Amino acid sequence: MTVWLALLLLLLGVVASTIGSIVGLGGGVIIVPGLLFLSGLLPSLAGVTAQVAVGTSLLVVVFTALSSTLSYMKQKRVDVKSGLLFFIASGPASMFGAWLNQHVTSERFQAFFGLFLILMAFLLSIRDRIRPRRVKWHVERLYVEAGTGREYRYGYNHWIALAVSFVAGMMAGFFGIGGGALMVPMMVIFFAFPPQLATATSMFTILLTSSFGSLTHVFLGNINWLVALLLIPGAWAGGKLGSWISSRMSGKALIWFTRLAIAGVGLNLLIEGLW
Repeated sequence: MTVWLALLLLLLGVVASTIGSIVGLGGGVIIVPGLLFLSGLLPSLAGVTAQVAVGTSLLVVVFTALSSTLSYMKQKRVDVKSGLLFFIASGPASMFGAWLNQHVTSERFQAFFGLFLILMAFLLSIRDRIRPRRVKWHVERLYVEAGTGREYRYGYNHWIALAVSFVAGMMAGFFGIGGGALMVPMMVIFFAFPPQLATATSMFTILLTSSFGSLTHVFLGNINWLVALLLIPGAWAGGKLGSWISSRMSGKALIWFTRLAIAGVGLNLLIEGLW
């Protein structure tokens, strides 16, 4: 592996984790397509199959989420109790998703992942436009925004929260992402989480979920340890940078860029997977 490739992987880790931390996704939506693209371009990464890209990405997401969560906890933006409840379903589901990934060909994986990215870009586009829907909540909480003192009331039905978390966890293990692509919009739309709290709590849940899923991929032999070791330092730095940016700006321009980039990558993967 050349020095330039090592630097490229380090940069990939920084960019993916910074964006993932700001939006609450974890960064895997950028790492997995990035590794698949590089594996088809560079002979030294030819052994990075779809399964290896997913497993390696999910391991890196653990460090992104840990870095972000520590920063968000200092800012008091993490609802730990809700995050632990979500993890009850998402943790085991991520292990099931990792196992399921073994039975999908690279072409089908690319098509599935492409469809998922397009759907995720759509959810990110509408999440700020849709007002929270009031349903019968089993749990109701109050969040007071630091600095402004603004109060937000949010809550959720236990069974709906567990169902959404299960699907998000399965996607995390199957696609090598954190699961925040589904969790954040659902937390904002159906549970009335304020966006800043949803993003931070999502990263906490991603930390726990991706830890379970990545362990499964380790046992399945789906980790390229050299690539992971080069991505992790960038992921750690990106997680810190993303949480810092998130606390100081809305990040709307970056989020719009992320939506377009994810949709473009998804369309490309879908076309390659089908044809």
